[in-house]
Amino acid sequence: MNLRIIGLWMLCYLALTAAMYFDLGEQEEKCLIEDIPGDMLVTGYFLMEHWDGKNNFNSPHLGLTITVRDPNHDIIMKKRYGKFGKFTFTSHASGTHWLCMQSNSTKFSVFADARLRIHFDVQMGEHSIDPSAERHKHTVQNIEYSLEHLRDQIIYITRQQDFQREREETFRQISEETNGKVLWWAVVQTSILLSVGFWQIKRLKDFLIAKKLV
Repeated sequence: MNLRIIGLWMLCYLALTAAMYFDLGEQEEKCLIEDIPGDMLVTGYFLMEHWDGKNNFNSPHLGLTITVRDPNHDIIMKKRYGKFGKFTFTSHASGTHWLCMQSNSTKFSVFADARLRIHFDVQMGEHSIDPSAERHKHTVQNIEYSLEHLRDQIIYITRQQDFQREREETFRQISEETNGKVLWWAVVQTSILLSVGFWQIKRLKDFLIAKKLV
């Protein structure tokens, strides 16, 4: 009974935070791509239910396997969870991260050809919004928690700005290298055209001299 209450509570939280949702089939894997700054704590919440909204399956074998890969495609985290839960990891490098989810379901745990709906939300920062904070409304603890969350959001924005500056610097270097290569290619093309032109003029002159036309 407690698990059903927690699951319903998690569903309400994910709905209120405008979390995304998508469908997932048996043993199917889907990945989300997130640009994450380095040394950033990332927290994710998820909840599984039938696509038609009937959350009445109680198979202990039903759950999600979550795998997180860094920009070098190295696995940061891989863990199996139940039908709902929370996971955290810390990014070691700035760049694109892959958050992959694979269903543990089989035809023995869900109906054949059934689709699962995955509610999913990702937050960044040491003090992400925790659903349990609703229990402390109108209390000093809630105010302190909100201030900590605000401070972490400022840190997150600062790191995002640093990350964007790093990307801009990388793109600028790539653009300069590309422009340099284009310039040299234009010089080579011009040299080839001039060489071919002079060669054709010389050949034409030699032909006219040989025919005694000049």
